[in-house]
Amino acid sequence: MLAPDEAALWKRVIATVTPIRTAGAPRAVPPVPPAPLPAPAPAPAPLAKVKGRVPPPREVKPSAPKPSANTLDGSWDRRLSRGLVAPESAVDLHGHNLASAYDRLDRGLDEAVRRGDRVLLLVTGKPPRAESERPHARGAIRAAVGDWLASSRHSDRIAAVRGAHPRHGGSGALYIILRRQPDRAPRKS
Repeated sequence: MLAPDEAALWKRVIATVTPIRTAGAPRAVPPVPPAPLPAPAPAPAPLAKVKGRVPPPREVKPSAPKPSANTLDGSWDRRLSRGLVAPESAVDLHGHNLASAYDRLDRGLDEAVRRGDRVLLLVTGKPPRAESERPHARGAIRAAVGDWLASSRHSDRIAAVRGAHPRHGGSGALYIILRRQPDRAPRKS
C-alpha cells in the first residue's frame, strides 16, 4: 500500500506516460490534476551595500590539521620523492603488536621532537598485495598509523606524512616531517 504522498506522485508519473497501442482498442488514461507545489522559501534578506570593492563573503569551515595535509612546499616533495632527504631518526615497528607499536611510535615521536629532528622515518612493513586472496591480519599497524598520528599529543608538530623512497624502505615506510620548533635554531645538515 502506498502512502498518500507516494500515491499522488505515482499518479503524476502515470499521467506523463503514453501507452503503447496494442491490437485491442486504446485505453484512455484520465488526466490527473497536478498536486499543489509547496510554497517557495522566503528570499534571503538583501545584504547591506558597502562603498568600494568588497569580496563576496566566504563560508568558513573549521578543520583540524591533518598529518597528511599538503603543508610542504614543492621543493620538499621533490627532494623526498628523489630520496635526497636523509631522515635524522627512525622508528621500526616490525615485530610489534598494535599496543606496543603505538607506544613505540609515541616514544619515537617524543624523542624526535625533543632532539629537534625534521624528518623521522617510520618503518611499518609493506602492506599486503591487493591481489592476495587469503584473509590475513597483516597491515593492521600500517592501517592504524594515520589515526595514531592524528590523535597523537605531537600532532600539532607534524607538518606532513609522505611515502618513503625505495632506498629508505619504499612502500614499507613513511617519512614524518616535523615542523621547525620556533625556540630552537635550525639544525645544520
